[in-house]
Amino acid sequence: MKFFGGTSNSALTVEICDYLGIEAGKITAKTFSDGETQIEIGENIRGRDVFILQSTCTPVNDNIMQLLIIIDALKRAAAKRITAVIPYYGYGRQDRKVKPRVPISAKLVADLITVAGANRVVSMDLHAGQIQGYFNIPVDNIYAAPILLKYIRNNFQGNLVIVSPDAGGVERARAFAKRLDASLAIIDKRREAPNIAEAMNIIGEVRGKTAIILDDMVDTAGTMTQAAMALHQRGASEIHACCTHPVLSGPAIERIESSAINSLVVTNTIPLNNCSRECGKITTLSVAELMGETIRRIYNSNSVSTLFV
Repeated sequence: MKFFGGTSNSALTVEICDYLGIEAGKITAKTFSDGETQIEIGENIRGRDVFILQSTCTPVNDNIMQLLIIIDALKRAAAKRITAVIPYYGYGRQDRKVKPRVPISAKLVADLITVAGANRVVSMDLHAGQIQGYFNIPVDNIYAAPILLKYIRNNFQGNLVIVSPDAGGVERARAFAKRLDASLAIIDKRREAPNIAEAMNIIGEVRGKTAIILDDMVDTAGTMTQAAMALHQRGASEIHACCTHPVLSGPAIERIESSAINSLVVTNTIPLNNCSRECGKITTLSVAELMGETIRRIYNSNSVSTLFV
């Protein structure tokens, strides 16, 4: 096995290598003055099973391009198998045609990764499960649920209500509520424009309970903070939020700090910027052990699904 990391999430690369007990492969990433990406693999990988970790987070287009070029370099260096480990899959929100004359960008990115030469993809909490079908190669969509469930059990006791911030997240919230023996609530919202959402109503009882808003990602935090406001108005005693991918763009941090949210729990699929790290409400959990074990099982041709039973 050889494990390489792009520049998008170097800290996670180090953690996964520590878990696997191996050294990260030697790779050099440079940029020409006009912005072109240049990649050089610094060791022999001929006939090897190679894993490349790259989150396609901000700057999204640069990180996607770097991933594609690394995959091409590995392919031309005669790697036996190339697995793209993408903790956060960018463009995942554009997974269908919501109106005429718009692209399905999640499918386009899947095609690019496949054509570049990847033989397998590993990702975490894809925005929509059908994205797996956009690839013509095997895809392992692993879940941060075991990590988040463990944290919730250890830090929040009794009288919990798991809150889905929209109708699309009900299945995820229901699964968490069942495992935690908690009640379920749903926010009815209407989105007027991209990154602008308005919480309209709450389905379920939240008064006097500890509410945990559950989502796969938090971007500008508009949905999450408006959901928190609605929960506060309906009498929730405490309001916390959990998500896998901390995109946290634009006014997200300011909104979180001034909101009714007591804490926001995220994972390190995306590295936090300096402003996010300084926010006292944010707690980061590591997915290195879970991803590292997934990689080990793929390498050894063992079951991955048993990690989530």
